[in-house]
Amino acid sequence: MTVLQRAGYYLGGFAIGLIVLSFFLSGKKASCSYGPNARVIKNISGKQFNYAETGLDSTKVFSILRSGDVDFSKSNTELDSCKTYWIDGYYEKGEHSLLIQNCDSIATVLKSSF
Repeated sequence: MTVLQRAGYYLGGFAIGLIVLSFFLSGKKASCSYGPNARVIKNISGKQFNYAETGLDSTKVFSILRSGDVDFSKSNTELDSCKTYWIDGYYEKGEHSLLIQNCDSIATVLKSSF
C-alpha cells in the first residue's frame, strides 16, 4: 500500500466521521466555553436575575452580556459565596458596564454605568 493510498483511506474515513458527528450534533445546542470570559458569561446568563434598583430590564442586561467582556482586574473573584464581576459591553449605540454579583442560584445587578 503506497502513501497515497493510505492518505486516501485516512481522508475518506475522516470525512465520514465528520458527517456522522455533524448528524449527531445538529439538533443540539452544543457550545464550547473554554475561556474564563465565556464561562463566566455563560454561568451568569443561565441564572435568575435580580435588579437592585438599577433601572435596567432583562433585554438590556442580556444584550450587554451577549456583547460584553469580563474585566477581571475590576472584579472580585476571591470571595467564597458570591463573586462580583465587572462586565463591559455595548447596548444600542454606547458602551455600558455592569457590576454583577454571581451567587449559586441568582445573579444580582448591583451597579450599572452608561
